Amino acid sequence: MVAKQIAPGCFELALGAVNVFLLKSENGWALIVTGFANSADRILTAFQQLGHQPVDIRHIIITHAHPDHIGSLAALKQATHATIYIHPADAEIARTGTGFRPLTPAPGMMNGLLFRLFIRSNVMVDGATIDHEINAGDVLPIAGGLNIVHTPGHCAGHISLLWQRQRLLFVGDACGNLPRLGWSVGYEDIQIGKQSLEQLAALDFDMACFGHGKTITQGAARQFRTRWL
Repeated sequence: MVAKQIAPGCFELALGAVNVFLLKSENGWALIVTGFANSADRILTAFQQLGHQPVDIRHIIITHAHPDHIGSLAALKQATHATIYIHPADAEIARTGTGFRPLTPAPGMMNGLLFRLFIRSNVMVDGATIDHEINAGDVLPIAGGLNIVHTPGHCAGHISLLWQRQRLLFVGDACGNLPRLGWSVGYEDIQIGKQSLEQLAALDFDMACFGHGKTITQGAARQFRTRWL
């Protein structure tokens, strides 16, 4: 499994149904989300293929506390000793590895089918120590600055990250790109989710990276405005 460069200093690693991202920074690499449980070895192997060691990952940023995004958080924390960042609304879920809030399917037959196939209740994962709770308007001092945009709906503590240096938006699961730009599979509150997507559509960016689906490499903000405004 090989990490694919999608922008200078940014690599995407597709772990089956979910994507994770590695971001080069002057103060150590950042990992954005950790995939399902038992993904740590694959992530670290791909990172080592880039010529780095696990301890070079100094930051782990969690877009939201769902099992496919925090499943390997504890294992990667142990392997890297990285600082972990998450929104306060999802911090306790990540600490305990349980208490996931219920989702309902997004509109559309395909979303309903994917929801039944992949969304499970009563899931537990290993909990991890959280170092920093981050909020809307914060700027993480990573890779020249990552702007935190609180984008609830899919999950109450969901955040997206605007990397202004490369005009790139890490969308998380606020929406998906499977096979085209549209709803995520499920939401805690889809009306709040729609408001979050309108907020993202008002931002200025060229590229968009998703937890699920292919990266949009150009004209991403225009596509968001067409779809969500």
